[in-house]
Amino acid sequence: MMEITGKTTLTGLIGSPVAHSISPQMHNEAFRQLGLDYVYLAFDLAGSDLGTAVRGLRDIGAKGFNVTMPYKVHVLEYMDELTPAAKIAQACNTVIIKDGRLTGHTTDGIGFMSSVSDAGHDIIGKKMTVLGCGGAATAICTQAALDGVSDIDIFQLKLPEEFDRALAFADRVREHTSCNIHIYDFADTEQMRKSVSESAILTNATNVGMAPHDDQCPIPDASMLFPELIVCDIIYNPRKTKLYQMAEAAGCSVFNGLYMLLFQGAASFECWTGQKMPVDIIRQKFFSHQ
Repeated sequence: MMEITGKTTLTGLIGSPVAHSISPQMHNEAFRQLGLDYVYLAFDLAGSDLGTAVRGLRDIGAKGFNVTMPYKVHVLEYMDELTPAAKIAQACNTVIIKDGRLTGHTTDGIGFMSSVSDAGHDIIGKKMTVLGCGGAATAICTQAALDGVSDIDIFQLKLPEEFDRALAFADRVREHTSCNIHIYDFADTEQMRKSVSESAILTNATNVGMAPHDDQCPIPDASMLFPELIVCDIIYNPRKTKLYQMAEAAGCSVFNGLYMLLFQGAASFECWTGQKMPVDIIRQKFFSHQ
């Protein structure tokens, strides 16, 4: 059991709901392993004022905090500055507090790119196809572009507001990186087939495959998959979605989003402490049974 002292540094998570989050266990175990006098708590802000909570955490001397749904975009207005990744993604899952100033950052994309490397793959200089352009997808594509993925094709449902948002996101990526990025209609299966055939990796960042859509697959059929293709379905519950099973059967190298969660937490941890999270210990303790 960690000992809380009068000097214990506060970090945490804000969002709603947060009771299910594994982040407190992850971070507190990492603090314990490294002998750091820090604590990580989860704060459910349901019915609370976001600005009051953010300013309150700053004013009581917190070192920083994670932000989860539904506040990843709304929290931006309370930041003093944004990192390049947060500017492009226009979302923030990590806040760093230093000298009373709040810096918004996103580590979700770092988590994804680290999980790709952890699975033994290098996609720098290669093409990626991404299904969906919500918060997870924009974080993933932002970091991929910043890291040097050469081309990204995103497939988004052609709903007016969402599609316009995707086009605006692609403009920001082009403005700040050298990545060739294109947005296509999710219903354009011919273009999807072409994009996947040219890609090193296919990433599903939609909720298709997660309950109540766990009997569905985001691609029309398995014929667009091939053994040299890497497939990542960021859904990790269920561990093996329909797409995951289809990719396995096609001989693809396939992994889910479980370790993306681990590595995004590790990136946040380093932002606050300046130290590396002992990821092998955390993986063994909290992720090996998944």
